[in-house]
Amino acid sequence: MIDEISIDIAMDVGSMSHRALIMARDMVKPGVKLIEVANKVEGFLREQGYGTAFPLNLSINMQAAHYTPSLDDEKVFGPNDLVKVDFGAEKSGVLGDCALTVDLSGEHGKLVDATVHALQNALSVIRAGVQVNKVGKEIEKTISSMGFNPIRNLGGHTVKAHDLHSDIFVPNFDNGDETALEEGMTVAIEPFATDGRGLVTEDDICDIYSYDIDVSVRNSGARALQQEISKNYSHEPFATRWLSKCVPTRFELYAGIAELSRAGALTRYPTLIEIGHGLVSQAELEVLVEKDSCAILTKS
Repeated sequence: MIDEISIDIAMDVGSMSHRALIMARDMVKPGVKLIEVANKVEGFLREQGYGTAFPLNLSINMQAAHYTPSLDDEKVFGPNDLVKVDFGAEKSGVLGDCALTVDLSGEHGKLVDATVHALQNALSVIRAGVQVNKVGKEIEKTISSMGFNPIRNLGGHTVKAHDLHSDIFVPNFDNGDETALEEGMTVAIEPFATDGRGLVTEDDICDIYSYDIDVSVRNSGARALQQEISKNYSHEPFATRWLSKCVPTRFELYAGIAELSRAGALTRYPTLIEIGHGLVSQAELEVLVEKDSCAILTKS
């Protein structure tokens, strides 16, 4: 639940999250490097005195979520890419979360609209006491009516201090979960639509991690990374590229991260891809549940 002081912070963080999201959206152009967008937008938050709720996600085409540029990433946006931009600011443990889809081809407007309309319709039913499967039913109905499939193993979530995906999962279909949203909850509503099969799986690519516990490791590079992570990234997820100054080479960076992950110090957030290699669109806003409706937090 949010108290009055936290509501003010949540509105502030939400507004800044949306500003950063729009900045990223406007930079997504054919030929632009993904890492340039990530560095610019993440740097903008830091310059404004905010942290990041998670690294900027720039997931393309069949990638649904969790792609963030690696160290020295040379990937550029292509003229036909469908780009999911997902980001959020952080202040005093309060987290923002919002997303949109950029269709660089101009040919997938209906798929993009499916998630936009699903989000709008979902927000129209959110209030204290509504069951999460009812929200999911609205999302599924909207996306299906436009000829696409909701992604069933992704969805929205409640948000708490330093806990982006907290207790309650909000499905993108009617999964039968009758858990009710309560007044004062912060919830991210997050429809995903696809022309594929409607499920995602983990890819081999992983450049986002979060810190769990200290572990004993032999490698000096891994120890240096653990010290930096525990000092500066102990709460929110981080990108491997943020740690490049801790070790002398790219090889040592990724070897150290792998060692810490195997030892249980880190949780991995690999890139998620649609299992049928279908295109994926996404829309997301964070809201405050009120008695008879909801208030959008992630807006300028």
